[in-house]
Amino acid sequence: MKNLTILFLFCLSFFGTAQTVTEPKNNPVEWSKDYEPFKLVGNLYYVGTYDLASYLIVTDKGNILINTGLADSYSTIKKNIEKLGFKYKDIKILTLTQAHFDHMGAMAQIKKETGAKLYVDAKDAEELKSGGKSDYELGKYGVTFQPVHPDFLLKNNNQIKLGNTILTLLHHPGHTKGSCSFLFETKEGNKNYKVLIANLPSIIIDHKFSDVKKYPTIQKDYGYTFEAMKKINFDLWVASHASQFDLHKKRKEGDAYNPKLFMDKENYFKRLKNLEEDYLEKVKEDSTKK
Repeated sequence: MKNLTILFLFCLSFFGTAQTVTEPKNNPVEWSKDYEPFKLVGNLYYVGTYDLASYLIVTDKGNILINTGLADSYSTIKKNIEKLGFKYKDIKILTLTQAHFDHMGAMAQIKKETGAKLYVDAKDAEELKSGGKSDYELGKYGVTFQPVHPDFLLKNNNQIKLGNTILTLLHHPGHTKGSCSFLFETKEGNKNYKVLIANLPSIIIDHKFSDVKKYPTIQKDYGYTFEAMKKINFDLWVASHASQFDLHKKRKEGDAYNPKLFMDKENYFKRLKNLEEDYLEKVKEDSTKK
């Protein structure tokens, strides 16, 4: 009886301290809008919403899902995977490009339902466990996604291996402490393609870097990321948001398979340059601080 009482009190304590998930509202409609899934190149498929990119990498030992959009993106992602002829429960590995609610809102649910292992950049682990509450900027909104515990913590150049695919994590901090991109090789016919899934280093604060007390190395980290991203060797690229790599300018729903659409390196470096200019302006704010 004593043990039952202790268990009951523990349960009361647990549920009494459980935090409510409050996803920020008034998000762009494109974030929740359905989009027809399609094959990007080789074993890489787009299964996300109109703007929140989710990528399925299909292997002979199960599949890898990168990013899960908002909480309500769950049904779209599941439907898109099945529409392509793949099994939702075949997801064996989950990972993400950044620990923000618009890229991992459905992560906890998908992890629970599929039993997939979650691999993350070690620097974003705390954000995942806190449901985003510990984030240096978006933490002001509280718990914005269901907290989830990662199974494996990765560092720069660590690899995720599944079947015939090796995914290399590239640590690109700034947007979050553990923002990252992924690089892997895929094959289509007799051609090999080196694919970059880029997390572009956009700045989300409207104040000075020196004012970000929860992330004292933010300026240094952004600087590192810009230099690192300039040096990546790739054939084809996509990003965390469809709008970041001009998906809807390049193709319309139902268009024929054409991986060449995503080989526009010029656009990648142009976007990186524009973001770096924003970064340098922000650095200047601190240098002129009285």
